[in-house]
Amino acid sequence: MTVSTVYAELLSDLAVELPAAVRQQRLAELLRTHFRCGAVALLALDAGGDSLRPEAVDGLTPDALGRRFALMEHPRLAAILRRAGVTRFHHDSGLPDPYDGLVIERPGEPLHVHDCMGIALAVEGRPWGVLTLDALDVGTFDEPAQHRLAQLLPLIEAVVRVGRLEGALRVASQSAGVPVTGVPLVDEDRGLLGDSPPMQQLLHELGIVADTELPVLLLGETGVGKELFAHRLHALSRRRAQPLVHINCAALPEALAESELFGHVRGAFAGAVEDRAGRFEAADGGTLLLEEVGALPLAVQAQLLRTLQGGTVRRQGAAKARAVDVRVIATTNRSLREQVQGGAFRADLYHRLSVYPITIPPLRERGRDVLLLAGRLLEVNRARLGLRSLRLSSEAKQALRRYAWPGNVRELEQVIGRAALKAVSRGATRTEIVTLGAELLDLDAAPAAAPAPSAGHLAADAAAEGAGTLRERVEACQRAAIEQALAAHRGRWAGAARELGLDPSNLHKLAQRLGCAPARQR
Repeated sequence: MTVSTVYAELLSDLAVELPAAVRQQRLAELLRTHFRCGAVALLALDAGGDSLRPEAVDGLTPDALGRRFALMEHPRLAAILRRAGVTRFHHDSGLPDPYDGLVIERPGEPLHVHDCMGIALAVEGRPWGVLTLDALDVGTFDEPAQHRLAQLLPLIEAVVRVGRLEGALRVASQSAGVPVTGVPLVDEDRGLLGDSPPMQQLLHELGIVADTELPVLLLGETGVGKELFAHRLHALSRRRAQPLVHINCAALPEALAESELFGHVRGAFAGAVEDRAGRFEAADGGTLLLEEVGALPLAVQAQLLRTLQGGTVRRQGAAKARAVDVRVIATTNRSLREQVQGGAFRADLYHRLSVYPITIPPLRERGRDVLLLAGRLLEVNRARLGLRSLRLSSEAKQALRRYAWPGNVRELEQVIGRAALKAVSRGATRTEIVTLGAELLDLDAAPAAAPAPSAGHLAADAAAEGAGTLRERVEACQRAAIEQALAAHRGRWAGAARELGLDPSNLHKLAQRLGCAPARQR
């Protein structure tokens, strides 16, 4: 494939409407084919500018997308970012490679002998990130190859720029009240990382409700990350520049709950030696996060309801009320409906808080998101333990997918951290690629998640549901095949298109015409 062919392919993609993730993945795949190398990665700077996050990869293990590469820990990436033009690292470079053990062609093998090159990317004159290419054969990235990469730089940056513009248009549409779709959820917080349909739907809902002043009730099992989603909701809201104050209602002693929430005046009770503002006043103009709101005592629930209805708080022992402007986000892992029926929670407060309830999906319903989350946690533990590389064996990945995760993301953090420590305690050294096997995860005796339906079963079910005309049945089978292929490739249109033998842009158009769920959400 020549440079002109790559140009033509990318220009063709830029001329059609595609999700940014599809466009970027297409870029990575084209470059890997053109340079005949082992892996290509497109990485963007995070908001703080001190680490890089993969936006698209080709040739690396799936968990690579979930990793974050701190620049201070990865000198190759830092060197690429700060230099103008193409940067090449020879096979005998002493700098550690960030992708050791992650290249699919030879998974787990040390990369002592290989070629690597990369180039910094800028958008609107500002650093955006880097593009890296790795080859397992010495001499792959000779001077002609470096020259070709430099030639392609303007078009590579154009792909990134178009994606940013599309993102800005989505934000503008959202502000105008137009439903926004096609926004993958890849956040800096570990619990918010994922691109599964349930997570995309969740992001869609958060984006809609964030721009309102409605109270929000976040529901979900223990460990799903309700607090992280509350922080994201605040960050997307009009109150983002104002404080987000949170209080754990389950940790409040009943005698102090009123004072903590609403404040008190001097002499209101024994030990009240001075006036003190409560959490509502501290959150004035911003957002108050009530964690585990179902644990509040009934007497405090009545005061909370009055505050929500009237927009005022009365400090304990005070004669006058004070006006406050606070948006409330509440979280709970309990069934408030059952608590209302049992008399432990006020029905009127429940209806006031649950104006817009949002359920956070459990990890077992998020498909391959578990591997993205595991990738992030592997990189965190690699840095913490000072290891060269930390990865999962194929059996370990399968075990993570099978497990039901009753403790959700919090349990996953503990499992990965414990397994890494076990590997070190059993003699793993900092200079080797450390592979975590399934036996180190201790998940064998744990409950397993229900197996995913096969493509054949999905197609058969779809055909049965589409009983009617031949066309309806054919479209039902097409829809099932597309959704299954997208699920198998973690929502990536390019991979699904290859499996189905279609061009990515044609597949995207077909999916939209058929009304496939992934197409609507991406």
